Amino acid sequence: MSKESVGLLGLGSRSTLYYIEQLNRLYNKKMGGYSTFPFMMINTNFDTINSLLPNPSNELDAVLTEYVTRLEKLEITAILIPNITLHETIDRLKIRKKILHPLILTTNKIIEQEWSTVFLFGSLHTMESNYVSSYLESKGISVEIPSKEDRLFIDTVRKQVYAKTETPDLRATYHKMLNKYTEEFPIILACTELSILKPIDNNRIIDMVQLQVEEAVLLAD
Repeated sequence: MSKESVGLLGLGSRSTLYYIEQLNRLYNKKMGGYSTFPFMMINTNFDTINSLLPNPSNELDAVLTEYVTRLEKLEITAILIPNITLHETIDRLKIRKKILHPLILTTNKIIEQEWSTVFLFGSLHTMESNYVSSYLESKGISVEIPSKEDRLFIDTVRKQVYAKTETPDLRATYHKMLNKYTEEFPIILACTELSILKPIDNNRIIDMVQLQVEEAVLLAD
C-alpha cells in the first residue's frame, strides 16, 4: 500500500462507483499493466446522510463526523468525498487530514486557464444557493447560472442519473445545452451525476470530479 494512500468515503452507490472507476482508469493509464488505484474506504449509510442534505445542520455534522473520524484513523494522507454538495458540511468540521476539495481545485484550474467568468451547473440547490458561487467570487471569479427553465432541466438530469433512468434523448439534450452555454463562458460541473453524463470532447467544461480524481492519483505515486 502506498504511503500516500487516499481515504474514500463511500456514499451513494453510483457516484462512489464512478469515482472508483475514474480513479482506476487514470491510475492505470499512468502506471500501466493491471494497476488499480490504492485507496481505503469507509462506507456510510447514505440513506441517512441523503435524508439530511442539501442544507448543513448540526445533525448532519454529527453523522458525518462519526464517519470521518473513522476514516482519519486509517493510514491515509488525504480524504476524497464523492459528493460535491457534502463539502459545505465538511467545511464546518474539524478534520486533521487533507481534503481533496473541489472548490480549491476548481479555483486553481480556472486561474490557470485565465478565465474570469463561468457558468455553474449543479443540483438546483447548488445553482441557487451561494456556497459555490460565493467562494469563487471571493477569488475574483464571476459566476453565472443558467435560466430557470434550464436549471430545472439540469436538476432533472441529476435525478434521472441518480435513479439510473436516463435516456439517450435526455443525454443528447443535456449535451446540446452544455454546448450552448460553453459558447459564452466555460462551465463548472458541480454535481457527480452531471459528471457521469458529461461529453468528453468539450474542453470548456471544468469537471469537479475529474479534478479530485487527478489530484488523488498525483498523491498515489
